[in-house]
Amino acid sequence: MTNSWTDIKNTDLIVIMGGNAAEAHPCGFKWVTEAKAKRGAKLIVVDPRFTRSAAVADFYAPIRQGTDIAFLLGLINYCIENDKVQWDYVKAFTNANFIVKDGFTYQDGLFNGYDEAKRDYNRSSWDYEIGPDGFALVDETMQNPRCVWQLLKQHVSVYTPDMVSRICGTPKEKFLKIAQMIGECSTKTKTMTSMYALGWTQHSKGSQNIRAMAMLQLILGNIGVRGGGMNALRGHSNIQGLTDMGLMSNLIPGYLTIPTEREVSFDVYMSTRGFKPLRPGQMSYWQNYKKFFVSFQKAMWGEAATTENNFAYDYLPKLDVSAYDVLRAFELMHQGKMNGYFCQGFNPLLSFPNRKKCTTALSKLKFLVVMDPLDTETARFWENHGEHNDVETAKIQTEVIQLPTTCFAEDEGSLTNSGRWLQWHWAGGTPPGEAKHDAWIMAQIHLRLKALYQKEGGAVPEPILNLDWRYKDPGNPSPEELAKEVNGSVLEDVADPNDPTKLVLQKGKQVVSFAALRDDGTTACGCWIYSGSYNEAGNNMTRRDTSDPDDTGVYPKWAWSWPVNRRILYNRASADIGGKPWDASRKLLWWDGAKWTGYDVPDIAPTAKPEVVGPFIMNPEGASRLFTRGLMRDGPFPVHYEPFESPIANPIAPKVRGNPAARVFRGDLEQFGTAKDFPYAATSYRLTEHFHFWTKHVQPNAVTQPEFFVELSEQLAKEKGIKSGGWVRVWSNRGSVKAKAVVTKRITPLTCDGKTVHIVGIPLHWGFTGVARKGFGPNSLTPYVGDANIETPEYKAFLVDIEPIAGPVA
Repeated sequence: MTNSWTDIKNTDLIVIMGGNAAEAHPCGFKWVTEAKAKRGAKLIVVDPRFTRSAAVADFYAPIRQGTDIAFLLGLINYCIENDKVQWDYVKAFTNANFIVKDGFTYQDGLFNGYDEAKRDYNRSSWDYEIGPDGFALVDETMQNPRCVWQLLKQHVSVYTPDMVSRICGTPKEKFLKIAQMIGECSTKTKTMTSMYALGWTQHSKGSQNIRAMAMLQLILGNIGVRGGGMNALRGHSNIQGLTDMGLMSNLIPGYLTIPTEREVSFDVYMSTRGFKPLRPGQMSYWQNYKKFFVSFQKAMWGEAATTENNFAYDYLPKLDVSAYDVLRAFELMHQGKMNGYFCQGFNPLLSFPNRKKCTTALSKLKFLVVMDPLDTETARFWENHGEHNDVETAKIQTEVIQLPTTCFAEDEGSLTNSGRWLQWHWAGGTPPGEAKHDAWIMAQIHLRLKALYQKEGGAVPEPILNLDWRYKDPGNPSPEELAKEVNGSVLEDVADPNDPTKLVLQKGKQVVSFAALRDDGTTACGCWIYSGSYNEAGNNMTRRDTSDPDDTGVYPKWAWSWPVNRRILYNRASADIGGKPWDASRKLLWWDGAKWTGYDVPDIAPTAKPEVVGPFIMNPEGASRLFTRGLMRDGPFPVHYEPFESPIANPIAPKVRGNPAARVFRGDLEQFGTAKDFPYAATSYRLTEHFHFWTKHVQPNAVTQPEFFVELSEQLAKEKGIKSGGWVRVWSNRGSVKAKAVVTKRITPLTCDGKTVHIVGIPLHWGFTGVARKGFGPNSLTPYVGDANIETPEYKAFLVDIEPIAGPVA
């Protein structure tokens, strides 16, 4: 989230695609209503269903699930063709004028360098031309046919309004109305904000869905400004914190990356992470990577991480594949290549695709440990619950150990919300029964593992034996201790090189922010982007001052936002090339002749001259990227690819099925269904009345939405002889579910490439544990394939068939 929930009140136009904020984020949606009431902002909703967000929208348009990129590239094409471009922003702050290497091409749905056998690209030519001085070449006129702008213009030209309507099923006149409303936000005094969630991420091209909207926002000049931005709606209370703290299989905290097997030494590892600036005078902040990494290693291994052993670089695991994501983990489990699995705070049996495969995979484990405050289907996967979990219990030999944990309301600590705000909370109750805090459980596991290593030895004991574990109570680290460790501290006095009598850093003190971190082992920091959250000023996450200068929506003294309490990322882009705010009525940051000042923490060096240093300091270009170089596996520009299960062939590339760079495991490809056998397009979603799988344990929620259902249009119901409130069977090539039918006007058939496409909506909150009625979920039906870049499973677009059935006997 580049901005924050509270900043949404500053916008003129809200576009909700790939989400349903009124229903899935009802508290945050307050700021949408604030913008509408106070600024006269308009709300556009584009969704396969007429949702609760659509019910309060100024304009709604239907779209076939899995076609968002075609819609968004159509909007970009419209803006280019109709001169709805914030030219001063585009020329100064994007890579539109950078020249791309000869050899880069795109044709018929594929970029150059594709290897069909590997389902991967050689991306070496997806980059800029570099001059003899080592800097990227640019054409300020943007007329060079190899410059990014000309390549983008050519790339999106196929996505005409007619083509968008043909692919998406959105009526042409509705698309053009939305394009006209969005085009108005290309002026310097009008902004648009994008609100998206899992409706964009849970696709085989999910990362490119988001990229496409980010590109549109850059063309409109809406990144870094008040009321603009890309706003990812993190539904769970700490999903943002999860990714920040490196709980993805290829990350360590602060979005640093785990080494690969090819990076055999610390020097080799660092050689690819220097990120030298690509333009003269530009700041490239990732050049500080070594400071962040070494400080992390010192936080992990303390005195055992030394200059001599390259700060315990060898203690880190080395990836032999790109990532051990959830799909790969369960694939290995399914192959019998994984013996044990720790499941902490989630419910894979109802959350991961192809539930039948997940059940088989769990059944091949030697042991499964589940840490959760509630009974989950994953912990009880071995129990027979009739048609809702039809397994042969006697044949499942997996040992399951349940460790009851506390609920968030029984914990103290910080949660990181969508807007990157770290907000400290205090326990509202004591844990029941044998429930223990997660930190206590993890500490016990560590200490007992360490004792086993000390007693029995092991192949590589050092990472466990030397882990720095200096807590007041080693068996139960306190939230404050952990928060201080994450913030970072000084390990040795550091003298001022100009005056040895003065200390720059004093041993034992908390570092003020990541600017103080060093790469010589004198500082430790658990997560560099959180540095400053608990420094010598105290626990800044506990702050509750609601003051808000100039009614900006920044609220700088409420809690703490990463990085360095900055509320809007890339905020230097809120001012023009000379440092003057684009919109005086919504100023955020400005150049006063000597330094940057304003209402937010500058996202640039305070004295960096505005004409010299670009706003996007995390990129070596200093500019934002309309062309991503070789950083994404499936292309430097987004392309419309159909879902792997689609009711039609891809109109722009009929021979390409799905995302050509998405990984597909052996055996899963054969389970993809076709429109011939499964004629209806299905999607999954959530309901306000339930929270994932928790609230089916809560009587009031279970009563409010009592049982599993599917939604379908009146037209499809008539065609299939389905009555509202009657029972149906829905099945795919992987499984079958039974549900109540909700026949509704909220879903209507679409015409895509001349074919009528019916949509079936499937919510996900039911299972076979808890007080709610037993039910199924969409993951019994969904395909086992994920996004080409981060492997998020494709839950939002798949094929099914449906038929009426006799319901259970009362």
